[in-house]
Amino acid sequence: MIFSEYDIIVIGGGHAGCEAAAAAANLGSHTLLITMDMNKIAQMSCNPAIGGIAKGQIVREIDALGGYTGIITDRTTIQFRMLNKSKGPAMWSPRAQCDRVKFSISWREQLEKIEKLDILQDNVKKIIIKNNNANGVVTQNGIKILSKAVVLCNGTFLNGLIHIGINKINGGRINEQISNNITNQLKKIGFISGRMKTGTPPRIDGRTIEFDKMIEQKGDIENNKFSFFSKQKNNLKQRSCYITYTNKNVHDILSKGLKYSPLYNGTIKSVGPRYCPSIETKIKIFSEKEKHQIFIEPEGENTYEYYINGFSTSLPIDIQINAIHKIVGLENARILRPGYAIEYDYFDPIQLNNTLETKIINNLYFAGQINGTTGYEEAAGQGLIAGINAYLKINNKPPFILNRNEAYIGVLIDDLITKGVDEPYRMFTSRAEYRILLRQDNADRRLTKKSYDIGLAKKDRFQLINKKQNSINNIIKYFKNKSIEPSIINSLLVEKNTNIINQKTKLYDILLRPQISINEIINIDSNIEKLIENIKMKNEIYESTEIEMKYEGYISKENIISEKIKRLENIEIKADFDYNLINSLSTEAKQKLNRIKPSTLAQAARISGVSPADINVLLVYLGR
Repeated sequence: MIFSEYDIIVIGGGHAGCEAAAAAANLGSHTLLITMDMNKIAQMSCNPAIGGIAKGQIVREIDALGGYTGIITDRTTIQFRMLNKSKGPAMWSPRAQCDRVKFSISWREQLEKIEKLDILQDNVKKIIIKNNNANGVVTQNGIKILSKAVVLCNGTFLNGLIHIGINKINGGRINEQISNNITNQLKKIGFISGRMKTGTPPRIDGRTIEFDKMIEQKGDIENNKFSFFSKQKNNLKQRSCYITYTNKNVHDILSKGLKYSPLYNGTIKSVGPRYCPSIETKIKIFSEKEKHQIFIEPEGENTYEYYINGFSTSLPIDIQINAIHKIVGLENARILRPGYAIEYDYFDPIQLNNTLETKIINNLYFAGQINGTTGYEEAAGQGLIAGINAYLKINNKPPFILNRNEAYIGVLIDDLITKGVDEPYRMFTSRAEYRILLRQDNADRRLTKKSYDIGLAKKDRFQLINKKQNSINNIIKYFKNKSIEPSIINSLLVEKNTNIINQKTKLYDILLRPQISINEIINIDSNIEKLIENIKMKNEIYESTEIEMKYEGYISKENIISEKIKRLENIEIKADFDYNLINSLSTEAKQKLNRIKPSTLAQAARISGVSPADINVLLVYLGR
């Protein structure tokens, strides 16, 4: 029986699936989102937080492009912090603790408002493939649903296996069923699959925590939102996090229990995330350390459930309890839910184009942990791009590609499809070559016009960005042309312990001093505020303007470098290009290039094992 026909089917209601379905439907495709449990849409499976180092930049980019992760986060934030403020602006990264339950509810409410989006609770057991095209799905309930494109966002549900000590449970999350047919179908077609591992810590009863023994970590008072566009106020009660540490007694208990750990007794053979290791791995690899930092994070506005960030584990429950009771402040803590590890299937992302469409099957897209990534933010960014490109492809429109100099999302996707993964991929600022260009404060100015041009970002967003950019330009022009008298500014310079001036000096030159902030100059010159076209955005405008002026030299230098690289991005290579025909290429280069099939010369240059000499050979061969 054919249940219905859609333009696009998205499988999986996690962070990738939600953004993919929303983008496709908002662009105009009749879209179906299939999820195993409609009550767990966009579930925060691990920590109740969005953002962080580089991840916060991705969320700002999603928001700039017309996605919802930033908006939903702002609605459900119970603590907001801008990380790395002591460093340069390229490193600033927003992060928010969220109410886990309200986050999921808010996402569902948002999706249900989208006119061309339907939701179905079911489990997909087969993808319909005809003439090498994805044409729909067959569900566990025997429903056949046709479509023009399919987006897979399965998270950890592909043959998910949960480990708690010696106990093994089939599940995509604790107490949730798995999807166990799709992997086998795709492998038979020719896809390369592997296994990865992730984990989560125990949750504890806040009524049994002695917070007075810990270090309180409050949120920021101002600038507490992700979205550049949401006007909705968050009236949720703000909550503190707390910091404590493990100690030798904790490590001793964990060490004695390693023989029961599936990570170390041979039960788990898959690779886990290097940058978010379990507590067992920490004490094993960093055996010289006497303590490890633990963050105690609230799970919601009113719940007493807390998340033990830094204590991910798959040890038996009794060992988890005994070790936790040796941590300062948790001596009497009661566990609500144990920590566990989970193994799941993923597919090597070098099998994808930069649109996230697979190279083997047309109109089939992968997004999220199925591509070997870890993190809500990385998944959501991929989902957004996959949803956009699925819509564009079936409507015969050019693909939507973000380059490495345009977005962290571009860095993420390029890394995946060019280098592949041998461990769960996590985004860091260090992965981006153009960090000063890809700041969290300018994501809207970088990306909203691109989204508006394809029809996703709406006109009001585009107009707002134009007003913001005009305001920034006007203020910079004013600072470069306006001179200030010594009698007006010197008292501030003395207060800030910087040299006074003896003659009229441009405001721009005053601002370049590290001791002086733009707000201090604005307090002296009230004309600056009159240059802002939308006064509601003034704090954002001041922040971006100050960064643009103080770091103008660095920004200009990175722009020059990125323009040079862009020339190679413009040299396209056909997908069926046979590198074996070029005798001058090294053997390794031929093997890597034939396997990965780069779409541009710049992508070819980023492949490990392809030397500058090989790129020069390709340049000559391609007639450049």
